[in-house]
Amino acid sequence: MSIESITFDEKGLVPAIVQDATSKEVLTLAYMNKESLEKSIETRETWFYSRSRQELWHKGATSGNTQKILDIRFDCDADALIVLVVPAGPACHKGDYTCFSDSLLGETVNVNPTRFAILDELEQTIAKREVEMPEGAYTTYLFEKGVDKILKKVGEEAGEVIIAAKNRDPEELKWEVADLLYHTLVLLREQKLPLDDVLAVLEERHKPKKAE
Repeated sequence: MSIESITFDEKGLVPAIVQDATSKEVLTLAYMNKESLEKSIETRETWFYSRSRQELWHKGATSGNTQKILDIRFDCDADALIVLVVPAGPACHKGDYTCFSDSLLGETVNVNPTRFAILDELEQTIAKREVEMPEGAYTTYLFEKGVDKILKKVGEEAGEVIIAAKNRDPEELKWEVADLLYHTLVLLREQKLPLDDVLAVLEERHKPKKAE
């Protein structure tokens, strides 16, 4: 498919939903015209069309909070886009990870109520910490120290899991496994590897093998 396949509205615009490719969090909604879409594809960074200023703008051109594009998908009518990105900073001009931080209901709703929903929530929180880097947060500390520190913690926690298991201490084991899972998710975020990709490997391995 080419840009010519995209259906722009009467003003020559198409809505573009920007989504963190790793955490799957929706970051912002903006608009693209043909030129900004072409520039986005060419540079692999997001370019939009400002309806108020009536001009193109490059996300992060002044703030440095660019968005590296991994994929651009369109819906069945080809009149809306989803842009999967790796953000280099906050998406919102207020300095927030996402522009969709506020709730009309005034509460946080778990949109994926499964027994593993906490992993989704934790992955999104870690992504938000990496972008906003709130002072005093342990996750911020890990990202500031970099991959070597994160790897060291993963190794330490793996060792603690082994010790707890060898001691047949289920109470200690559950805490150590929780620590290992958390630090592993931090590592995945640092490496820009979505948890979904890991789960896809497990799913593929679980498929029954075809008889030869």
